[in-house]
Amino acid sequence: MGRFYDEDIKKSPRIDRLISHLYAKMPVIEADRAVLLTESYRETEGEPVILRRAKAFLKICRELPITIRPEELIVGSNSIAPRGCQVFPEYSWEWLEKEFDTVEKRSADPFYISDETKRRLREVLPYWKGRTTSELATSYMAPETLTAMKHNIFTPGNYFYNGIGHFTVKYEEVLEIGFAGIRDRAAAQLAECGLGDPDYASRVSFLEAVILSCEAASEYGRRYSVLARELAGRETDPARRAELTRISEVCARVPEQPAASFYEACQSFWFVQMLLQTESSGHSISPGRFDQYIYPYYKADLDAGKITRESAQELLDCIWVKLNDLNKVRDKDSAEGFAGYSLFQNLIAGGQDAEGNDVTNDLSFMCIEASMHVRLPAPSLSVRVWNGTPNEFLIKAAKLTRTGVGLPAYYNDEVIIPALMSRGLTVEDARTYNIIGCVEPQKAGKTDGWHDAAFFNMCRPLELVFTGGRESGELVGVETKPISEMRSFDEFYDAYRQQMDYCISLLVNADNAIDRAHAERCPLPFQSCMIDDCIARGKSLQEGGAVYNFTGPQGFGIANVTDSLLAVKKLVFEEKKLTLEEYREALRKNFGRGLGTRETEDLVAQVAGGMAAAGQPVGEAEIRAICEAVRKEPVSPAEKAKYDQLLDWIDELPKYGNDVPGVDAFAREVAYLYTKPLQNYRNPRGGIFQAGLYPVSANVPLGSQTGATPDGRLANTPIADGVGPAQGRDTHGPTAACNSAARLDHMIASNGTLFNQKFHPSALSGIEGLQKFASLIRGYFDQKGMHMQFNVVSRETLLDAQAHPENYKSLVVRVAGYSALFTTLSKSLQDDIISRTTHGF
Repeated sequence: MGRFYDEDIKKSPRIDRLISHLYAKMPVIEADRAVLLTESYRETEGEPVILRRAKAFLKICRELPITIRPEELIVGSNSIAPRGCQVFPEYSWEWLEKEFDTVEKRSADPFYISDETKRRLREVLPYWKGRTTSELATSYMAPETLTAMKHNIFTPGNYFYNGIGHFTVKYEEVLEIGFAGIRDRAAAQLAECGLGDPDYASRVSFLEAVILSCEAASEYGRRYSVLARELAGRETDPARRAELTRISEVCARVPEQPAASFYEACQSFWFVQMLLQTESSGHSISPGRFDQYIYPYYKADLDAGKITRESAQELLDCIWVKLNDLNKVRDKDSAEGFAGYSLFQNLIAGGQDAEGNDVTNDLSFMCIEASMHVRLPAPSLSVRVWNGTPNEFLIKAAKLTRTGVGLPAYYNDEVIIPALMSRGLTVEDARTYNIIGCVEPQKAGKTDGWHDAAFFNMCRPLELVFTGGRESGELVGVETKPISEMRSFDEFYDAYRQQMDYCISLLVNADNAIDRAHAERCPLPFQSCMIDDCIARGKSLQEGGAVYNFTGPQGFGIANVTDSLLAVKKLVFEEKKLTLEEYREALRKNFGRGLGTRETEDLVAQVAGGMAAAGQPVGEAEIRAICEAVRKEPVSPAEKAKYDQLLDWIDELPKYGNDVPGVDAFAREVAYLYTKPLQNYRNPRGGIFQAGLYPVSANVPLGSQTGATPDGRLANTPIADGVGPAQGRDTHGPTAACNSAARLDHMIASNGTLFNQKFHPSALSGIEGLQKFASLIRGYFDQKGMHMQFNVVSRETLLDAQAHPENYKSLVVRVAGYSALFTTLSKSLQDDIISRTTHGF
């Protein structure tokens, strides 16, 4: 046997039964947390907010209904229903009340909600009127910012409507000393507080809140010990009775005490993961380097003969299933952008230690094996790759990719480590990075990264160039020179730069307003007790307690903007085949393919306004009739021929994604228009802004709010995702697309970049196909690409799954920085995945 045990490990029959139980019914919304939270807040009026948060968390941990599902070995659920979710009204709630009667029927991420749950929520939700973080954040935003958000220039929805996520805590510390040890650390700091200290009041309140939160987590574990013991007493099957007795023994110790075995380490980890999601509705709470902090317990028990590889693998598989039990309900629009019930729980394997040594181990392989066994969206498994990565590990990962589940994602140490160091991390911290959520690097247990702080649509400022900053009669951007007065491409490009700079400043204004609101209304003491240096500094993560503080909004649409600007340059200013005014008219008329949504709305408003001014009735029926007539606005044969000719001219131009150095160099400059200005801003926690270049899946819903663009993209269709080429524009094979994407500056996008590719299953067949695939990854990473992820599925399979979803209930695909069950996605997102170019070697 080689350095690693890389053989397949047989899957326990239990796993498929757990999965079947988990996915038997539609997810359910439950009211218990919202009721308990509101009761606690009513009892603690007038107390410091950090203590109110801790007391509410304690009440929730003591009284939230608990359950142990059939055959579970790892226990702990924040809902009674499998894949159910709780409600978090302290962040936002009015959208949920409005969706009570539609949330079960919506296209993206539907949930069942009973009449009794609606009744219970209606009793407590009004308490939160005027008390939410979203309302406070809105009051802090500039009017210009709110205007830009209304016009979908960017959306900061993640933290605007939800709690803070996108972090990795010190799981290893909980395993090593338990919450009793963390509680003792906080108590020691509390004892050192002096009455004359300038921050005495806030520091004492925070440390007391940490102590309460640690006690809450400990009590929660003990509740499961009692429940398991009770169930064991009633169990008639001897084998299950023994399992429940063991669960009771484990939960009597963890998470309060240090983990003394592999089983205890796994269970303690799960309690932490689940309770973090219970304290706050933030997503992308990522397990991080699981193979590193769990490995010592695995090796000790394996060497001592206390476990076998098979029994250890079964526990890992159980954790993988449990990660899919966690869920959250989002508003309808956000659900479109995060479709697939994903919580983006990123777990990464492989990579280096603080000294730069490769630390791939047997558990790294077993993490891949677990994803092969469960074939579910969570965890969002990632692997770190560098020149010291063992080839057998990369081949094992490639075998998982070949299954078609869209896992794992691949990350390049050679880019990410220096990128993090450029943002102030020590070399030791940078070497031990993990990935958060979709693609965002950070140092676990020391960082408040505020990743995914906003989605910035780079196509929208380009639209504003054509309209001088106005839209629907309202000034949205800055007033730039009318296109009729532009005599050179440099003037046009400069106008785009001006619109970008202004819109970025508004994005920063929005993010900082939301940041401040969370610090004031919803600090999180439980989360904070597991991230340095919150306890030492005596302040929560939301108040700047972390060692590293960032804000990371992501831009997308690089390919569309690159191809669009080059089309304008070539067709208007160099070849003079049409004027900018003619281009604008072509965009307004969607290249003769029917008006886009915004153009339709503007024209309907004009017609309806004229009718009203003339004294004619304008009701719902009239508006519907006007809308139908406008959508069918006739295009003359001459106009259609003209627009067809324009699209042909556009198609003939070289496109980003085809290994054309000049085009790719320009794409690098386009990306700089977003990444460089952003890094000049600071956040309220004392950190800096850092750019990401990825859309999650927001390129689809935000594309539906974007008009036609000069690259030939039609109105209301998806925008290009991440750093890859526009859909269908990469015609020279996967290596050419890789070469183009690698020419961008990935290091400056230290909040992460995303590069999607889709392969036909035949491309990865046999060991030769796997080796070619591994070589593609190493080749891209040698050129300083940051990230790669893949779908390995045929177009025919996806089309059949779309037509016959009942036959493909377990089909998992890569969406953006995460995987999801294909049949749970909205049709528009399914179409976007189907439209991606399918490659082969």
